[in-house]
Amino acid sequence: MTARRLASRVPAALALAALVLTVLAFSPASLRAGPTREEALKALADTRSADSRRQGARALGETGLIGDLPQLAAALRDSDPLVRDLAESAMWQVWCRSGDPAIDRLFATGLEQMQARQGEEAVETFSEIIRRRPDFAEGWNKRATVYYLLGEYKKSLADCDEVMKRNPYHFGALSGYGMIYMRLDQPATALEYFERALSVNPNLESTRQTIEILKTLLIQRRKDTI
Repeated sequence: MTARRLASRVPAALALAALVLTVLAFSPASLRAGPTREEALKALADTRSADSRRQGARALGETGLIGDLPQLAAALRDSDPLVRDLAESAMWQVWCRSGDPAIDRLFATGLEQMQARQGEEAVETFSEIIRRRPDFAEGWNKRATVYYLLGEYKKSLADCDEVMKRNPYHFGALSGYGMIYMRLDQPATALEYFERALSVNPNLESTRQTIEILKTLLIQRRKDTI
């Protein structure tokens, strides 16, 4: 089985999962007053109580900043599975906040266009976000996703590069590289990026499965060359 055929089976599910996570992450926050950011960080660091860490991770989804990513990334390896899930969700929520209400509204429009499969319109929307706020990594990431869906793989790779310059914890972009290189029939390079994504977030089960598929493919290709 070729990498191109494998790519037709795996990346679509990965891309859909990433989009669903993003849409969920961008939904309105609860109106109930919760812990402050400082309280949430303290709770996330509470090694004695999984409940405290859960509350901390959940609250950082609403109050966290880019500077909190190291703590959230560490929580992806927590002994408690719910803490891990909440930390992953919180990272997406943090990534999707620009800090500018006007940009956030434009970002929401871009997500709606992606859901409606209005690719060209979504590219224009995310390009405008990038023009206004080039430091907002998720604007680049969403345009990379749209370019991928449109088959513009070189442009998607270039945007992934911009994401990683601004957010080295972005396991979604790292998986995106892998998806693109699978489409380009470069399974060894795809494997490298999927492994990097898993090294940031070891809870990506679909990515783990893809890694095993790619390893099997590469072994078979080596056998075929003998």
